[in-house]
Amino acid sequence: MDCSVVYFKYVDFPILTHWVAKEILNAIARGLDSIEVTLDLGLSREKVYIGDGEALLRDCVVDASLLESIREDRVYEVFGDNIVREITIHSEHVYKLKPVAPDTAPTLEINGVHMHRIVGVTPWIDSLLKVRSAHVKFGHDVLDTCMGLGYTAIHSLLAGAREVVTVEIDPCVIEIARHNPWSRLLSSDEVTILNCSILDAVAMYDDKSFHRIIHDPPRFSRTTGDLYSLVLYREFYRLLKPGGILYHYTGEPGKHTSKNIVKGVGERLRRAGFIVRYDNRTKGYIAYKPL
Repeated sequence: MDCSVVYFKYVDFPILTHWVAKEILNAIARGLDSIEVTLDLGLSREKVYIGDGEALLRDCVVDASLLESIREDRVYEVFGDNIVREITIHSEHVYKLKPVAPDTAPTLEINGVHMHRIVGVTPWIDSLLKVRSAHVKFGHDVLDTCMGLGYTAIHSLLAGAREVVTVEIDPCVIEIARHNPWSRLLSSDEVTILNCSILDAVAMYDDKSFHRIIHDPPRFSRTTGDLYSLVLYREFYRLLKPGGILYHYTGEPGKHTSKNIVKGVGERLRRAGFIVRYDNRTKGYIAYKPL
């Protein structure tokens, strides 16, 4: 599979969750003529005008009856008068932008599986902690191996990275991210999005190309085994500059079985040449390439 560079353009429609819908419905019930709410999942607030059982969201009219149909586990966008759609893609898999709390970044759900930790931490903070574990600093070149909604790439950028290369094999994931307000900084000039497998992506780069690598793969399975392989870890070692750091999220697969997948990851990282320690807070390995 060849790698193609993705031109990322954020789709800026008003966004609705059940929390926002309830705020507007309460304002309608109270007879208010306007209310300030968030129409971008908490990134900003703007005025919504109300009258005669309907609300004006930017330049789109939405009836109260439609607001009452907004479900708790969905994110919606308004792209016309009384035209509201879920940010969901039904393809080979089902991809869904899912809210986890008011006024914060949503998670990506694929076939019912969350792509971020959401218990005791938000997806945004989860990604921030991973970037901090990688010790991304000003001027660093960063490889982010599994883009998803782009939160680790964006946090790397906010931490001062000079350039972030982020890789996403699934075009449906990229399309979902285009409709997520919290992903909008993926359009920055300092971010390069590659649509291909990580194994194809790493082959494009010379030795010692990156200061930091953040590897946050889907959960371990037969289909994702290459993402946990010694072959890939050796490529990461090759790509890192001396003194560079790889952060590798593992989660806790096999926790309730006899198969210790996390221990195997650590052993393979050591065989690749890394000095490793497990970070229990973020559930991943911090792996150092010696100077």
